[in-house]
Amino acid sequence: MPANDLIAVLPFLIVAVGGIALLLIDLALPAEQKSVTAWLSAGTLGVAGLAALLLMGVAPFDAFQAMVRADGYAFFLDALIAAIGFLAVLMALRYNEARGIMRGEFYALMLFSIGGMMLMGHAVNLLMVFVAVELLSIPLYTLCGIARPRLESEESAMKYFLMGAFASGFLVYGIALVYGAAGTTSLPALSAILSAEGARPAYDPALLFAGAALILVGLGFKVAAAPFHMWTPDVYEGAPTTVTAFMATATKAAGFAAVLRVFMFGFQPLLPEWQPIVALIAALTMIVGNVAALAQHNVKRMLAYSSIAHAGYALAGVAAGSEAGAASVLFYLAAYAFTTLAAFAVMTAMGSGAEENQTFDAYAGLGRSRPALGIGMAVAMFSLIGIPPTAGFVGKYFLFGAAVAAGLTWLAVIGVLTSVVSSYFYLRLVMTMFMREPQAEGEPIPPHAPRSLAAAISVAAVFIFGLLPAPLLGMITAGVQSAIR
Repeated sequence: MPANDLIAVLPFLIVAVGGIALLLIDLALPAEQKSVTAWLSAGTLGVAGLAALLLMGVAPFDAFQAMVRADGYAFFLDALIAAIGFLAVLMALRYNEARGIMRGEFYALMLFSIGGMMLMGHAVNLLMVFVAVELLSIPLYTLCGIARPRLESEESAMKYFLMGAFASGFLVYGIALVYGAAGTTSLPALSAILSAEGARPAYDPALLFAGAALILVGLGFKVAAAPFHMWTPDVYEGAPTTVTAFMATATKAAGFAAVLRVFMFGFQPLLPEWQPIVALIAALTMIVGNVAALAQHNVKRMLAYSSIAHAGYALAGVAAGSEAGAASVLFYLAAYAFTTLAAFAVMTAMGSGAEENQTFDAYAGLGRSRPALGIGMAVAMFSLIGIPPTAGFVGKYFLFGAAVAAGLTWLAVIGVLTSVVSSYFYLRLVMTMFMREPQAEGEPIPPHAPRSLAAAISVAAVFIFGLLPAPLLGMITAGVQSAIR
């Protein structure tokens, strides 16, 4: 095996080997020392993220017989996903202990899922995309149900598994149709075939469009885009809060990594055909997510519908079909990830007592009783709305700007209007924390240094990316350009 093949997927290898090692180490650890696996997984993710950052500047090259690609685009996503996993591990320590799910396999499963997510950014062959999706999904099904015998957790896992298997069927059938139409599953080869000029195309257009549509359905499930979003609220609410935080951020980043590879770098020559469809899905996703969130009384369900809405915002950048659109999507994924992790850091603190209560009423008076938690959640809500100087504002500015430049002004208008609608339920939580008295004397929230560190890093990133977006955007743009070459 050439050394370049190993370098191309080095962050993935670090995570995968780390996951296997954790399983073996966990066998020798007594029950009271299961936190050791958490710290080892955090260290593994730190090393993988550092490796990804160091590799971002390498010249793009293909590996494993052109099944994967090493470029700045893929390594940026590796670093982002590793950072998300690292922060999720810090948040999980106290929460998992309180919920009785301090199990060593939790962190090994997280590493295996992260490995699949990293592969989705590297995959330049539809078969590798499918393998990465399954490697991402199967550990997540188990993580959703890891709070056994809690009924909500087991129900969450079953719903996610059934809907995920159904979506995988759409994805693999779409890949089969594309292969039947064009005779290849390689995205660069597919792009070359679609770009070839001639009186008669070298592919079956009807079969190819059907395959592309089914692939869009399969990947739309992963990013929770409407109308493929129905699983999201129940799964997010029933899963342990730390798993929900991980799913809402890392899974979305990985899903959009694949969407961009497939549609903007593989099906790019067919942009006039798929652009209106993706734009309509983006508009529907923004409307459904924000309108449904208005009626929610549980913060986890509200953030689940919020996650749907933000998938719509990111799809607006995909619909733009340009280099600026791809860069704006990646920037927004980073901004959304750290914003959502800040919110979930507070939620894990609220759930670290004997009982977990994630209703709006449970947050009454939090801003006065625990100002740090209240301010952290408020910053996250302001960023999700898109209020300057947060990263959420800059991300939406880039996304809507790319949409307008691509002639999709109507889509940008819908994005702005739905952002206004979203301010109601985001500010409702802020008002509850700072303007309402607690309904009853609640159980004190014990301080926890790793969770506080995760919250501080996330909040700091929200402001840094909002005030100084140029370095991150420059890194992302260079990565996108390396993927196009």
